Amino acid sequence: MEFRHLGHSGLRVSEIAYGNWLTHGSQIDEDAARACVAAALDEGITTFDTADVYAGTRAEAVLGDALSGQRREGLVLCTKVYFPTGPGPNDQGLSRKHVTESLHASLRRLGTDYVDVYYAHRFDHHTPLVETLRAFDDLVRQGKVLYLGVSEWTAEQIGAARRIVDELGLTPFVCNQPQYNMLWRVIESEVVPASEKAGMSQVVWSPLAQGVLSGKYRPGEPPPSGSRALDEVGSTWVEAYLRPEVLRRVAGLLPLAEEAGLSPAQLAVAWTLANPNVASAIVGASRPEQIRENVAASGVRLDPDLLRRVDELLGDVVERDPAKTDSA
Repeated sequence: MEFRHLGHSGLRVSEIAYGNWLTHGSQIDEDAARACVAAALDEGITTFDTADVYAGTRAEAVLGDALSGQRREGLVLCTKVYFPTGPGPNDQGLSRKHVTESLHASLRRLGTDYVDVYYAHRFDHHTPLVETLRAFDDLVRQGKVLYLGVSEWTAEQIGAARRIVDELGLTPFVCNQPQYNMLWRVIESEVVPASEKAGMSQVVWSPLAQGVLSGKYRPGEPPPSGSRALDEVGSTWVEAYLRPEVLRRVAGLLPLAEEAGLSPAQLAVAWTLANPNVASAIVGASRPEQIRENVAASGVRLDPDLLRRVDELLGDVVERDPAKTDSA
């Protein structure tokens, strides 16, 4: 496993992070979750990503249990706040009240005194940005949070936050967590330059395009048994990638992966890490062998000619419109 600095901070994160968005507390049982976390630790992953809203708060508790007994200083534990976690009007968003209360609940579920990275899971259009930034800064000063990040913020939102942080001397954000993969590149034209200017890295989710880039979905064939496309929740995220033309282009990647001595999944993860602004790629898993396969992408250096051929092959099925950043 190789490591990269998170933005302009001194924090180093594993190139491959383990995330439990659609798995813990939902798609897999706790024994399977513990087995996947154990495999991640065995393979050298130190960075673990979750959120208060995943599986209705259950994902944090499952991850906390799976990491129980590990040396806390050896882990980079990340969670998020924004989406509803209760029925009340203040059980969502980035108000001082919800940010503070949500963090304390996350700490209890994770079984820790602090989190390494705390993310604003989306931009809150209903709360003054300065209120959110001061609330986050206070949690850092209290020692309950070490570093700050955002998820799916636009370039304009990142720039606005940076200006307030600089003016008031608050704790800056060090990373953004966007969707990013060979097929979904909406961050490249605006978000990445804005992040670089603000001293932020990308920690990307869905590097495999919900499993499509692993090659398991074949054009003209039904989704394989047990795949995300057949899951009640997961199918809503993968269906946009299952268009016949997309699957035909993805099938063309398989010979390129073989030529590089990689599996299709390893090629996809290594591709995201080829972007110098990417610090880490988050992978999920329902089986330990998926972790072991994806971790092999760490340290891979892809030939520039291979990257060019990937672009030529995928062509116009790649989404690049920055307006499609998933800002709530």
